[in-house]
Amino acid sequence: MTQVTQAEPARAPRLYPGVSLYALMLAAAGIPLYIHLPRFASVHLDIGLATIGTLLLVIRLVDLVQDPAIGWAIDRWPAAQPLFAMLAAAGLALGFPLLFGLDAGDAVLWRLLLVLVLLFSAYSLGMILLYGRSATLAGSRAPQALLTLAAWREAGLLAGVVLAAMAPALLAGGSGDGDGYRAFGLLLGGLACLAGALTLPIWRRPVLPGQRLTLDGLRQAGALRLLVLALVNSLPVAITSTLFLFFVEDKLQLAGKAGPLLILFFLCAGLSVPGWAMLSNRIGPRAVLLIAMPLAILGFVGAGFLDTGQGTAFALICIVSGAALGADMVVLPAMFSIALTRAGLNASAAFGIWSFAGKLGLALAAFLVLPALQASGFVPGAVNAPAALAALTIAYAVLPCFLKLLAMAFVLALPTEGSPQ
Repeated sequence: MTQVTQAEPARAPRLYPGVSLYALMLAAAGIPLYIHLPRFASVHLDIGLATIGTLLLVIRLVDLVQDPAIGWAIDRWPAAQPLFAMLAAAGLALGFPLLFGLDAGDAVLWRLLLVLVLLFSAYSLGMILLYGRSATLAGSRAPQALLTLAAWREAGLLAGVVLAAMAPALLAGGSGDGDGYRAFGLLLGGLACLAGALTLPIWRRPVLPGQRLTLDGLRQAGALRLLVLALVNSLPVAITSTLFLFFVEDKLQLAGKAGPLLILFFLCAGLSVPGWAMLSNRIGPRAVLLIAMPLAILGFVGAGFLDTGQGTAFALICIVSGAALGADMVVLPAMFSIALTRAGLNASAAFGIWSFAGKLGLALAAFLVLPALQASGFVPGAVNAPAALAALTIAYAVLPCFLKLLAMAFVLALPTEGSPQ
């Protein structure tokens, strides 16, 4: 295997803009799958919420096998990483115009399933490659280099999130949501083509080799407990992401404000990333999480007390909870990457498992809360009874609060920096 020369780490910063751009492409693709899809499918494709939740869980069963296999393949054929990167971009470029070009009809559920399998497969391939090659892209296994890379990567991810949050409403203009979504699909397809072409050089970097991944190796590295933490911690944001548009438009009755509020939320997350990264280098990742998680809990508690029309109060909650999300995004993957690289393990297979854990959280959120909301009588875009709106508030604010407290308990159980694993 080709070894990295001593001069390679000095060249690593030149790759960081490309890392950010590739991350932007993936995040712009991920947000429609997790935030826009439930409302698009229920309102424009006439698919019930319970069916959408079940569909997402079925796709996770595919990921159960697929994501670890993708990670294994990336580690098995390191010279093929440019090919893997371009395949991911091509899948997104093809899939999104197909997704948002769907119309309601007899076979729409099967067509939706096939397109989502394509999109989630491409998304998984790109994300596992991006995170699994952290040490290679950073040019060093040093924790500070990995945290610096993570800051660039997460800044790109959050820029993509902001783009994806604002684009549907801007593209719709006065022509309605359906037309906006079709244009959105074409925009995402074009972005994937452009990002794939411009970022090809970053994937030609010689790979830093690692040892074969084993369960015992993960345990000894302290990575297994981080995987459990990632799954538990993904549940609160998964639930709120799935229900965000419903909460803003149906509970708070803030018509046309969901896009700007979503942008505010992720913009605050993005602006907070450099600060969290610098603070993590000073006081340690564990300490940073114990500062950020109470902020997230405060946001959930505040959302639970909101009523119709309280847009300013919800904007403040978006600022606080967005800043808290920034810590989760930059610190947790970096902690996992640091644990793997300290142990000298191949990271891509491990990030295949990491990717599945995160997406399992999103699927569980959709599978559990969407059918429960439908059973309560909640109908998106309709006039809902107080009991249905109360169920929406419990699902959006109360349940995530308890789950975040559980995640915080897992962080408290982690060893302090410098202590034995």
